[in-house]
Amino acid sequence: MELVDLFQIVFYVAVLTLLTPGLGLYMYKVFSGERTFLTPLVGWVERGGYRLTGSSSREEMTWKEYLTALLWFNFFGFLFLFLLQLMQTILPLNPQNFANVSWHSAFNTAISFMTNTNWQGYAGETTMSYLTQMAGLAVQNFVSAATGIAVFLALARGISRQSSKTLGSFWVDLNRSVVYLLLPMSFVFALVLVQQGVVQNFSPYVDVTTLEGAKQTLPMGPAASQIAIKHLGTNGGGFFNANSAHPFENPTPLTNFLQILFLLLIPAGLTYTYGKMVGSIKQGWTIYAVMAAVWVFTMIGSVASEAVSNPLLAESMSMEGKETRFGVVSSLIFSTATTLVSCGAVNAMHSSLSPLAGGIAMFNIMLGEVIFGGVGAGMYGMLIFVVLTVFLAGLMVGRTPEYLGKKIEAREMKLVMLAILAPCATILIGTAIGVSSPLGLSSLANKGPHGFSEILYAFTSATGNNGSAFAGLNANTPFYNVLLGIAMLVGRFAVLVPVLMMAGSLVQKKISPPSTGTFETDTALFGILLIAVIVIAGALTFVPALSLGPIVEHFLMLRGQSF
Repeated sequence: MELVDLFQIVFYVAVLTLLTPGLGLYMYKVFSGERTFLTPLVGWVERGGYRLTGSSSREEMTWKEYLTALLWFNFFGFLFLFLLQLMQTILPLNPQNFANVSWHSAFNTAISFMTNTNWQGYAGETTMSYLTQMAGLAVQNFVSAATGIAVFLALARGISRQSSKTLGSFWVDLNRSVVYLLLPMSFVFALVLVQQGVVQNFSPYVDVTTLEGAKQTLPMGPAASQIAIKHLGTNGGGFFNANSAHPFENPTPLTNFLQILFLLLIPAGLTYTYGKMVGSIKQGWTIYAVMAAVWVFTMIGSVASEAVSNPLLAESMSMEGKETRFGVVSSLIFSTATTLVSCGAVNAMHSSLSPLAGGIAMFNIMLGEVIFGGVGAGMYGMLIFVVLTVFLAGLMVGRTPEYLGKKIEAREMKLVMLAILAPCATILIGTAIGVSSPLGLSSLANKGPHGFSEILYAFTSATGNNGSAFAGLNANTPFYNVLLGIAMLVGRFAVLVPVLMMAGSLVQKKISPPSTGTFETDTALFGILLIAVIVIAGALTFVPALSLGPIVEHFLMLRGQSF
């Protein structure tokens, strides 16, 4: 690794760390209902949202009421987006006269954006009308991210409150997340993107003649507004097929830097928000340190893997599948960030990474999307592992496990194990079906371990609600659209539902005062234990599968064999 490569990694982490407390404090004030500098500007929008949903800022819900509201809201969001795709030919803002989307692709895409996965089996610039992109996909980018934040807030209240029955209001949390956080930040970010050259218009596609005299069609559309929220909301759905590798989505090194930074910004800030909510900033910083440490480790691992000389190409640090505008290391920073953060945005093709670098991207998702993770979803996923770590530590010292004064009992552990094991089982079962079915194998672009990796990555990405792809698998078939759609639902709701149930259980408990035997959860020792539990949970489950894919491919590459 050269000095400039190390500087890029250190610079990203430093900037993110400096911005975390400021944004985290702002979010704490927003979700606590305190007045902020934006209240005079957008407070009327918040109040209008309450009138629209028939709710109140003083409303409180039990976990069952919270979950019911969330499920109905997500169901109608899915239904609206599904029907919008099936009818786009008769709707306005379709200057290219794109046909209606097939039922299976519409089903997959509606689930994908509703679950904050943003897996795309289609090419955006040749499939979706401007109306579908804006009123369907972009809207879900906002509300799916806000849903994740709402669930995190409910769990944080369940931990911090005592002898209560309510966890806040889903409608209030959803409303404030969109009005005070996602919309203002996306608006400013979109303006910066437009200034840098990202397209934002309603023009039909433009036919031009290149310098070589060839005819080329340039796609147009309202891209900047969707790209801003795709990063801030850790969504990842690209307006164009090449996603952030496309010059109309990511034209300059500055936009590339900001896109990576904004992927991580809200998930990182929520660690500080959590510390404020539970009354211990140190708790939040401990979680942040764990996340940052794993991110840096995976970046260094990816860079080291790319630095291995590839005898097939007679070089290391290959530019295959990467943008010359960004280079290798910047592409690896992006690949590790987007796979840890539960975002499908990419600025390089993961299939073209070295086998181990591609395997690291896959393993990042397998960790449970808890290292920063999706907006809100990363934090409540991390807290699941925190509770598991506390439980294991309690067993080792022979004490009843406690977390911040709340006893961790059988009910909580059953819910924790369900939330951890259900996605793992879905990834492995889905992959097994894919590699043993003619329909699954017929979509492969490569054979051998790389082909296996394509299928494993697809089910990992879908179940992890990540959305990135290995770029080689033709997933826009009824077989994959249906199976991956089911995997997305399991990955989202088999975690989300147990989390709300656990929040409902914890909020009713009393907080025991700390004693000499209390296991501290804001120390370096706890951080190390937490990393070990996260990595071991992933390693024990997925190392056999990874051995059949990227690991064996790496050794075969060193022998000069490719697939």
